[in-house]
Amino acid sequence: MVGKQGRQWRSLCKGLVLGTLLTSCMILLYCLSGPQAQFNLPEGPVPYSCAHRPAQAHTRLITNSSHHAAGQTGICTPKVDIMFMKTHKTASSTLLNILFRFGEKHRLKFAFPNSRNDFFYPSPFQSSQVKDYRPGMCFNIICNHMRFNAPEVAKVLPTDTSYITILRDPSELFESSFHYFGRLVPMTWKIPGEDKVGEFLRDPRHYFDPNGFNSFYLKNLLFFDFGQDNTLELGDPRVEEGIRAIAGRFQLVMLVEHFDESLMLLKDALCWEMDDLLFFKLNARKGSTVSKLTPELRAKALEWNAVDWRLYQHFNATFWRKVEAYGRQRMADDVAELQRRNAEMAAVCIEGGHAVDAGSIQETAMQPWQPIGEKSIMGYNLKKNVDKAHRKLCLKMLTPELQYLTELGVNLWITKLWGHVRDVINW
Repeated sequence: MVGKQGRQWRSLCKGLVLGTLLTSCMILLYCLSGPQAQFNLPEGPVPYSCAHRPAQAHTRLITNSSHHAAGQTGICTPKVDIMFMKTHKTASSTLLNILFRFGEKHRLKFAFPNSRNDFFYPSPFQSSQVKDYRPGMCFNIICNHMRFNAPEVAKVLPTDTSYITILRDPSELFESSFHYFGRLVPMTWKIPGEDKVGEFLRDPRHYFDPNGFNSFYLKNLLFFDFGQDNTLELGDPRVEEGIRAIAGRFQLVMLVEHFDESLMLLKDALCWEMDDLLFFKLNARKGSTVSKLTPELRAKALEWNAVDWRLYQHFNATFWRKVEAYGRQRMADDVAELQRRNAEMAAVCIEGGHAVDAGSIQETAMQPWQPIGEKSIMGYNLKKNVDKAHRKLCLKMLTPELQYLTELGVNLWITKLWGHVRDVINW
């Protein structure tokens, strides 16, 4: 028994030492690869779009507005200048795939990071982090993970850019974030038992250190992603100030729980077509790995993430006002049409018609990024006999985020190195 405990302690110490060394090396690499600061160069919003050609105008139904009656038709041109604030664990990888395909279709210019798949998160976004950025350069779409910094983002995109984002119920988001990022947050290592999420929520202040490494993943992560202070108490006036700032910047805030309806609002806001919105759910987690929160733990999760809950409630209200303006029956009809067409594409593209466990994915190119220590993220197998007319679209719809970024020319050497090192250590 003593020998077994000794081996366990040696194994734990080895893991801690390796983890510390790895973290130090990665931080050093991140710093060395960081973009060089630009000096003495005037910066400001780009006053025009740099789309290679104007998107073709088309007729659409106009929703309620101060200028038109509901149900009228009008001419609009698809919007191609887009800032998508990619929040964590909110189906954002699925939305990224939609944006990547739209950008390729219209030959748009993406503002991508260099050497990794995010803009040096969790540091606040800086325009100099954009690959090949120079003041006055024009980009159409920015959509990779960042910690939002409005003045710096505005330097990269045209003045009439559409700002969009997506939120998720904070209790579900907390559980997902804890599962996905927990091993990267050292404070979780001391939590006893198998149900670490439940144990943490029973007394979060006992474990939580606001100054701890990566602690932001475990408290008000949405508010943090928007560049706000995630440790504020709910009564702090800066909470409402932050929410007003977000509301004033973003024209559309979507909801994970109503994803299809969100896409219809996106289509309406950007004057897109239904073909632009076809999707397969990417980066989805295997159901058996999800901790089902009891009503008591859900209440504790919302209490612990009270600022995120206030943020979500605010935009839940604005979301349903937009749905009302869109028209309930029209919304139901359009959602049914989207679901029908997605099902048709699944039958055409996906072997078996559904997602599979990571171990059952046949091609390495279709393997999604996995959290440390397990393979809980599901993926797809492309049908072997997809006809030529659909094969290209099927491949793009099924391609995981990192592989798609590579196809678009993004250098992900730091991200890939991190992946290789994790495989060698075999967490």
